[in-house]
Amino acid sequence: MSDEILSMHGITKSFPGVTALRDVEFSVRRGEIHAICGENGAGKSTLMKILSGVHPHGTYSGEVVFDGEVCSFSGIRDSEARGIVIIHQELALVGQLSIAENLFLGNEMARRGMVDWNRTNHEAEKHLRRVGLHENPVTQAGSLGVGKQQLVEIAKALSKKVRLLILDEPTAALNDDDSAHLLELLRGLREDGITCVVISHKLSEIIAIADTITILRDGRTIETLDATDVTENRLIAGMVGRDLEHRFPPREPHVGEEVLRIEDWTVHSPTIHGRVVVDRANLSLRRGEIVGLAGLMGAGRTELAMSVFGRSYGVDISGRVVKDGRVIDVRTVESAIRNGIAYVSEDRKRYGLNLVADVKQNVSAAGLSLLSKRGWVNDNEEVSVAERFRKALRIKTPNVQTGVQTLSGGNQQKVVLAKWMFTEPDVLILDEPTRGVDVGAKYEIYTIVNSLAEQGKSVLVISSELPELLGLCDRIYTLSAGRITGEVPRADATQERLMRYMTQEVGRE
Repeated sequence: MSDEILSMHGITKSFPGVTALRDVEFSVRRGEIHAICGENGAGKSTLMKILSGVHPHGTYSGEVVFDGEVCSFSGIRDSEARGIVIIHQELALVGQLSIAENLFLGNEMARRGMVDWNRTNHEAEKHLRRVGLHENPVTQAGSLGVGKQQLVEIAKALSKKVRLLILDEPTAALNDDDSAHLLELLRGLREDGITCVVISHKLSEIIAIADTITILRDGRTIETLDATDVTENRLIAGMVGRDLEHRFPPREPHVGEEVLRIEDWTVHSPTIHGRVVVDRANLSLRRGEIVGLAGLMGAGRTELAMSVFGRSYGVDISGRVVKDGRVIDVRTVESAIRNGIAYVSEDRKRYGLNLVADVKQNVSAAGLSLLSKRGWVNDNEEVSVAERFRKALRIKTPNVQTGVQTLSGGNQQKVVLAKWMFTEPDVLILDEPTRGVDVGAKYEIYTIVNSLAEQGKSVLVISSELPELLGLCDRIYTLSAGRITGEVPRADATQERLMRYMTQEVGRE
């Protein structure tokens, strides 16, 4: 039996206006964890969609050989029949169905035309135990957190007798604990003889988990490396085609007077009566300043940002927002925008973009009043504005009429930034602005953030990556259990000091 379970030769795939893959060569050894690295738009997901039948045979050129046989998959069912299962970054569970129903959806355990629920639930329980998920199989899938939903997806793959498991950004939306559990699970699957292909932007995780790493750049295979002694800098050099001596662009801060001050801001949970999510928070932003907000999962970072932006989250909200020395009204999103505040959500696909619209419509969405007269939008001006931001932010798209869903994650994030920059805000709140984007796109987004500060904007950056806050921000606030526990200037900030404040226990008065 060959040591190679998969080989892909000369894979070329084009979409309207762009060639996504050019003569890609890719092979995987039996029973290994093989990682694929590359910038957004490098072709990683496209290559795996070809392997899994999402892009069927005939829509690309080249050859796929699995377990010694040339394969011509016409759809996902064909690839799954051979034991190839893909788990996409956007999880595909049906929230209204039970865990067991999701596991066997389309592959029901029937008896005389009727679903055998006892067998279904029993088999589901076995697969859940294998992935370390101790949930009742009849639990509604939508009630689970993202980490547990990811485990259900893997259990679903195991129910299909998976031989090659493809995971696209499996830890992108997970906290540190869930990520660590998932990586340990992948090691266990490797021990069981299941081959895994992992796409991830988290280079430290790739180095920790992978046996072999293949780097793609601009739709081509650059190199395949043994992961034993590889470093993050080595991977970055391959991904971007050059060494990134500095992860963050240079910046000389020019901080001015105070622009925004949040005073005694308290927010209660909309779902759990009486629970305080943000507790008397006080923070300020000055002109030309980049301020960070650090906290563990559940600390209340996003809840604080959304509640300030038009009370988009929470109930029984109290406190004041003072801008340029006067109290302002932020009770609605419209009033927050009118007062010069913009918020870029951590979930760009759910809250930041209209995925059925084009780039032009997304860029203009928050500022249509600037383009309209008597209720009519000036189409020519809308195109002109979108083109201006496309060039200024280097958004990679053939034209502004291109559907935004076809763009890579980094370019989608630039479209969201353009949307809010067009409203000409004084204060921008950026919630996880580089989540799910590669190191090259991160650098470009950091450059945009720096340019906003240079223009005199005040920027609040929420990030789970402490190195990002340390490299980008002039000051950093820490949040623990809804309370501001520290305010650290850049010169005094270290990961250890921030973590100490982030884990500080706070009492309730």
